[in-house]
Amino acid sequence: METIGRKRWAIAEGYIPPTSTGPAPHMTSHETVCLLNVSDLDVRVHITVFYADREPVGPYRLIVPARRTRHVRFNDLQDPEPIPHDTDFASVIEADAPIVVQHTRLDSRQAENALLSTIAFAGDT
Repeated sequence: METIGRKRWAIAEGYIPPTSTGPAPHMTSHETVCLLNVSDLDVRVHITVFYADREPVGPYRLIVPARRTRHVRFNDLQDPEPIPHDTDFASVIEADAPIVVQHTRLDSRQAENALLSTIAFAGDT
């Protein structure tokens, strides 16, 4: 299959709700970055997280295997440091080969859950 995607993506909106309702882990409020690699090679990905009131943090390092998708909750990112809940953030995703990136949030703070999903902003590379 022909490679699709870009090497640099941005998600300008990020927020992990501080509380959840429903059974964990499925209904835990979260932010997710969905990564699609259609190439025949594994792709190395770095995520840098930006905040309104402090310096950026990263890179968070991931591998997306060849011809696979990987969904990573920002809640689960630990190294170099956990992403704080109840805090606005943004992220830049950089890959060593083209990938496709989508952003999803589950907000389960109340019984009437909200799910948001959108394609990330693709850079020129």
